[in-house]
Amino acid sequence: MASSCKLHRADRVGVAASFLCAVHCALLPLALAVMPALGLSAAGRIDVDQAFTVFATVLGATTLAIGFRRHRAFRAWALLVPGLALVWLGAFTTLHDHGLKHAAMMTAGGLMIAGAHFLNLRLTHAAGRPRAR
Repeated sequence: MASSCKLHRADRVGVAASFLCAVHCALLPLALAVMPALGLSAAGRIDVDQAFTVFATVLGATTLAIGFRRHRAFRAWALLVPGLALVWLGAFTTLHDHGLKHAAMMTAGGLMIAGAHFLNLRLTHAAGRPRAR
């Protein structure tokens, strides 16, 4: 039961982190455009896209693998894999320029990863309940 609680907590962290990533990616181009008007500079900032992509990959693959062992459904993987592909392309290719294509790709990927965690959470929860007759 304790491992089930940890899995649910990890999926909840995954949903929240992926959703926040999607919001970050959607708003970053706007923030970069407004910063000079406010007298701010983006120089020397840490690029969180690549770090989050690695974190999302490890967390997503781990929680979905554990969840799959309980619910035996591939539906969450059908969201996670393309979502991860989008964020990897957005973070580690020439699209990593914080332009509109980058923002759209990272936002879509982050939302898909959040959806995968949410679906995994629901599937795992449903698998733990006794079946109605």
